[in-house]
Amino acid sequence: MRILVDRGEPFLYPGGETGCLLIHGLTGAPEEMRWMGRFLADQGFTVLGIRLFAHGTQVADMNRARWQDWLANVEDGYHMLRGLTTEMVVMGISMGGALALLLAREFEVAGVLLMATPVRLPKARIERIRPLLPLISKVLPTLRLPGESDWVDKEAEILQLYYHEFPVRASAELHDLLEEMRASLGMVKAPALLLYAEGDVGTPPDAAQFIHDRLGSTDKQILWLENSGHNIPRDASREQAFEASASFTRRVTA
Repeated sequence: MRILVDRGEPFLYPGGETGCLLIHGLTGAPEEMRWMGRFLADQGFTVLGIRLFAHGTQVADMNRARWQDWLANVEDGYHMLRGLTTEMVVMGISMGGALALLLAREFEVAGVLLMATPVRLPKARIERIRPLLPLISKVLPTLRLPGESDWVDKEAEILQLYYHEFPVRASAELHDLLEEMRASLGMVKAPALLLYAEGDVGTPPDAAQFIHDRLGSTDKQILWLENSGHNIPRDASREQAFEASASFTRRVTA
């Protein structure tokens, strides 16, 4: 039996007939989307923040996770929220944005909002050894990644809920998920808003233009945030991101 950690649970804020489906990132938890969810609920939207499989429990669970499991979680969330609303905007941070795009490829959504969504794994050498990652993970299941924090709001960083070690097996799943996402961009026709942070050290800045240029949608825009790191819905520019998400939702569901 897997026990959720404190603040690791999904959330639902009932509201009006427009729904917002919120998807957290890899090794994170629904908590990283909760502040945005509360803001959107205050605007009158019905908000569902889902939990992806093997998140919010213990990092060892990630070795059993596959990207298809995470996509199935998103699809379940879509159908749950669809039963409460008449139209929906799907929003995701980082890997959650890639999952949002795959959902929009298959299901009717009013809009897609991406935050700091990557195009490829950040390290080229990881790309090269992708076939070996499942085997490597059996000997070395997790890594503690070095690197300087890009958080601007240090108090918010302390509150962040995530796995402090990175699951090696999940690198292979993220690689395959992003590959599927890249092949699907032209099939996404829903309006799209892309939020990226100038201080993000995890997602290369060219990812924004790459996704924007290949989306099948004719209604698409990139918004750059100056005072934020990778975790846009929790960092210092979060209020700007919240306002942009609410304005986008109202516009595409008007």
